[in-house]
Amino acid sequence: MNQVLVIAYYFPPLGLSGVQRTLKFVKYLKQFGWQPTVLTVGNIAYFAKDDSLLKELDGLEIDVIRTDSLDPNTVFKKENVVKLPKERTQKFYRLLTDLFFIPDNKIGWKRHALKAADELFQKKKFDVVFATSPPQTAFIIGRKLKAKYKIPLVIDYRDAWVDYPFKWYPTPIHKYLNIRKERKVLRASDSVITASRRVKEKILRRYKFLQYHDVQLIPQGFDPADMKIEDRSLLPLTEKMRITYSGTFYEDRTPLYFFEALALAFKNNPKLRGRIEACFVGAFRTEHINLINKLQLQDSVNILGYLEHKEAVKYLLASDVLWVMMQDDLSSPGKIFEYIGAGKKILGCVPEGAMRQLIKEANGVCVDPKNVQQISETIVLFYQQFERKELQGIRPDVTAKYNRIQLTGELAKVLTKHLEI
Repeated sequence: MNQVLVIAYYFPPLGLSGVQRTLKFVKYLKQFGWQPTVLTVGNIAYFAKDDSLLKELDGLEIDVIRTDSLDPNTVFKKENVVKLPKERTQKFYRLLTDLFFIPDNKIGWKRHALKAADELFQKKKFDVVFATSPPQTAFIIGRKLKAKYKIPLVIDYRDAWVDYPFKWYPTPIHKYLNIRKERKVLRASDSVITASRRVKEKILRRYKFLQYHDVQLIPQGFDPADMKIEDRSLLPLTEKMRITYSGTFYEDRTPLYFFEALALAFKNNPKLRGRIEACFVGAFRTEHINLINKLQLQDSVNILGYLEHKEAVKYLLASDVLWVMMQDDLSSPGKIFEYIGAGKKILGCVPEGAMRQLIKEANGVCVDPKNVQQISETIVLFYQQFERKELQGIRPDVTAKYNRIQLTGELAKVLTKHLEI
């Protein structure tokens, strides 16, 4: 088989959505003639660990090489899983690391990763290096390997680099240095992939040496294997209309407006209390629990915490409405695509842009992320449709477009074209 070295800081057993895209690429690449070897970090502290994800690679004979790192996640590695800090604390931490580390606070992984890569290159002949970010340190590692071993480099933007909506530039020089590093990586790359159309547009607008065909869009997706539940009695079903959110809240992605809208729906329609459940799968902050108590929603909110991915998917399949909230149009949350795979109605509290178009294509309903009145009215409308059994999900033809097996086939085409160079 053709050999590809995958550079990915975030990889199982780390949990949360950041690992899904890379894991599924690695899982399915062998079906398309590519044998992946993964270069990642070893034991670090993180907000969630999920050993079940790593088991998806059992029997596939895929090498996962783990290295040391010198970054903040290694400081608390003895604790293994750490609680989500308060949003104010986490924001301060981000500001601090953006001040002192360029391009990101994982730069301490570079030396260890390059040393491990040198050892790998002595044992194997790789045809392509595939680097995925964030963190952008992975791109820098890829560029170094491209220069040293004269090997094609394919980079994968899961999120934007310079234009990442939650990145802070303390001074103009900080932004300049990030732009300069990104430019070097892009010039060195043989192929550029993005998960979001808006990220592709931003890259092309800033770096004029790139042509439209130089950047390929391979969106996020869902794994059909995750959605196969033969026995529906295993699903955690309820007679209530269940609205589920899967994932974490951070920065301006907050449940505040949704909670206020749900409380308003109950105030205007008292009979709905006890008939609607808001379900949250993922790490949850104390301040959000306090908000639930303040709005007297304790009897209508079900907080499950972080679940193994298979269990989390069961809740998606056992829900009637799946909710997403974001206030930027540069990110491409993986949860939306798992929502599409689950085939349920989507409530998108998102701004105008690519994600809103995607949700509408999937027969979802979109509202302004901060419009409490509009969100409340939509919840009531959904309940009325639910009661009449008229709550329609996603068309199968839309779902099929985001199958991760097919998307991995698209990646394999990108990798394969560099064999001819």
